[in-house]
Amino acid sequence: MKKLDRNPRFLAVKLLERIEKNGSYSNLALNQTIKKSQLDERDVSLLTNIVYGVIQRKLTLEFYLDGFIKNRRKVEPWVYELLKTALYQQLYLDKIPKRAVFNETIEIAKVNGHEGIRRFVTGILHEIERKGLPDPGNVKDSAEKISIESSTPKWLVEKLTEELGFEKTISLLKSINEPPAQSIRVNLAKNTVHQAVSALEKEGFKVSKSLVSPLGLRVSGGFIPQSDAYKRGLVTVQDESAMLAVDSMDVKSTDVVLDGCAAPGGKTMQIAAVLDSGRVYALDIHAHKVGLIEKNAELCGVTKYVTAKKTDARKAKEEFDEESFDKVLIDAPCSGLGLMRRKPEVKYDKHFKDSLSLHDVQVGILDQVAELVKPGGRLTYSTCTILNEENQATVDAFLKRHPEFYQIKTETSFKIKDERKTLGLTIYPDDFGSDGFFIATLMKREE
Repeated sequence: MKKLDRNPRFLAVKLLERIEKNGSYSNLALNQTIKKSQLDERDVSLLTNIVYGVIQRKLTLEFYLDGFIKNRRKVEPWVYELLKTALYQQLYLDKIPKRAVFNETIEIAKVNGHEGIRRFVTGILHEIERKGLPDPGNVKDSAEKISIESSTPKWLVEKLTEELGFEKTISLLKSINEPPAQSIRVNLAKNTVHQAVSALEKEGFKVSKSLVSPLGLRVSGGFIPQSDAYKRGLVTVQDESAMLAVDSMDVKSTDVVLDGCAAPGGKTMQIAAVLDSGRVYALDIHAHKVGLIEKNAELCGVTKYVTAKKTDARKAKEEFDEESFDKVLIDAPCSGLGLMRRKPEVKYDKHFKDSLSLHDVQVGILDQVAELVKPGGRLTYSTCTILNEENQATVDAFLKRHPEFYQIKTETSFKIKDERKTLGLTIYPDDFGSDGFFIATLMKREE
């Protein structure tokens, strides 16, 4: 057996324990572990699969395990995560023999714990094998049944069904348990899409073009942040849906743009890449995140077009004159429920009351930046969530308070969902296999 610090199954257990205990973002914690552990490509793949898979299937796995564990609180957290990883591998990774899962799980229990833990883990695994798993299909409450089967909190199942209908909800919840694609955006300030594809393929990556954004690529066969193309600023990590906010803004090379909630700066860099004599002002309330924006601007070769400021967007009008900006982007703080595939832990951390509270924050930000938009200028509002309270309901509340603005249909280069009847654009996780995202385009009336 490999040393535990190089064993992908043990690393997965420790990561899962850390995410559960500290609320760490799975993607960030996973990336840090991959960078430190020096695993080969095969082990990176197994580690990634187990971590995302166990979090994605958390409620399902816990439903199964709780039929065999009388008091979960008495089980050490890492041991409980170890059992979830074992169950996940047996149920969802059909290329791994059951005996291999048994042996490795029991060995980890022994090496990282003691003889009592080894016996406990062995006993649970054998009992599951003898008795079989409980059937979620026997749960009578339909929302509870869907909650267990899709590993989605019951309140969210009910809310999505109310907004989207039963069939769309089932499709969406099925899609978020699929592995996320590795998505990147080409930095036009340094190269073309064709040049980026060539550079990546020379490094051994498999590359396909996005169906969502002309700047988007999907890649496999390696970890992008370790690539030469990434380190040279030719490409940056960004989801395909997130690229559409700037795509929809129709930024001109001479525009003066405000990115009101900018960190870590992905959309700021996307704006800056098309500027010539224009400028983009990027705001964030945390000094270290302002530094991150500046660092990203240097890497992407757009420093002369970017000014990063430590400022709360709700106080932006204290920093800038009225009607200073051709375009304003508010990629607002939100519940992040569009990211359930990429950050699966988010669905367990949020409640409906969070969306209601965030709605008030979002309207407040829009209120404060409204007077900074030039007459005839554009205010783009976006979120990475899929709940109406934070999306169109926020836009409607803002428009009631600001008759000087009106909403137009959000349009993108690839005419994404152009057949829709709504003015705002909502991308659901099952639409294109990308993140869930919302974009609204608001115009300020000419005086």
